[in-house]
Amino acid sequence: MPISRIIGAAATLAALCAAPASAQEWPTRPLTLVVPFAAGGPADVLARILDHRLSELLGQQVIIENAGGAGGVTGSVHVAKAAPDGYQFVMGTQGTHAQNQALYRTPPIIRLPTSRRSD
Repeated sequence: MPISRIIGAAATLAALCAAPASAQEWPTRPLTLVVPFAAGGPADVLARILDHRLSELLGQQVIIENAGGAGGVTGSVHVAKAAPDGYQFVMGTQGTHAQNQALYRTPPIIRLPTSRRSD
């Protein structure tokens, strides 16, 4: 039997015996959408409109948390310092992601601690 047939048979056997990889379940708990502006503003209204559809699509509750102050920096830093598990995200704007980074000498989001901790 030629070596190419042996290698082909081994590869076929390995492919048949391999267990398919399954994706990790996500989300398994409620998500938090941080709006870095005061309640009732345009970003908050948009977040609340998106909230219902996100909850339907993901099968989990989406909690809206308003963390206004400092032109959106407070809420953005809150999310940046959160545990990197994907359960907290920010409803940012051009101001929170681009302009604030250019306006401050040392942008607050860059001053993150080197090790993240979850509370």
